[in-house]
Order: sequence, then C-alpha cells, then structure tokens
Amino acid sequence: MSLLTTILATIVALEHLYIFYLETIATGSDKTSQTFNMSKEELARPSVAVLFKNQGIYNGLLAVFLLYGIFISHNLEIVTIFILYVIGAAVYGAMTSNKAILLKQGGPAILALLSSLLLG
Repeated sequence: MSLLTTILATIVALEHLYIFYLETIATGSDKTSQTFNMSKEELARPSVAVLFKNQGIYNGLLAVFLLYGIFISHNLEIVTIFILYVIGAAVYGAMTSNKAILLKQGGPAILALLSSLLLG
C-alpha cells in the first residue's frame, strides 16, 4: 500500500472516529447539534439519542476495521472494501439528507480509493 493511500485511508478512519465520538459520547453537545443541524432538545430525546449512539458504534467499528487493514494486516483489499462502504454511505447521505455529505464524508474516501487504484 502506498504512503499516500495509507495517509488518505487513515484520514477516513480518523474522520469516522470523530463521528463516533459525536454520535456516541457527545450526543447532546453543542458540536453534535451544529454538525448534524439538530437542536440539543431533539438530540436529548431518548429515541434520538439511542439511534445516534447505535449509528456511532457503526462509525467507530468502520474506523477500527480500516485501521486494522491499514496498520495491522496491511491488506489493501480490506481497506478498499471499507473505503467503498464509506463512499456508498456518502452517496446515500447526499441523496437523502445533505448534498455536502458527498464532499465532507465521501471526499477523503474517494481520494483514498483513487490513490489505491493508481498507486496501490
């Protein structure tokens, strides 16, 4: 795996660790409210908080598996699978929620995928 691919894929993993933090640990924070454009009152609703925490676990595991593929198994195939997953989620998010998700969440993943295809 090239150095550029390693760096870009690590950025994707770190981004998802941050999303995990916002959704699972800092669910009712000002930053989470701002990031997801939701009021703190809405985030405090038990049903919303549980959904956010559940979604956060998925983001955290995605980051862990990406980091595993990058730094432990050094397996480009594993990294590519999870990068494709991030791109798919970003496309869906852009279609259903906010078009900026494609750039914010999908941008680093698209760059990582291009790097892995071009440089390995």
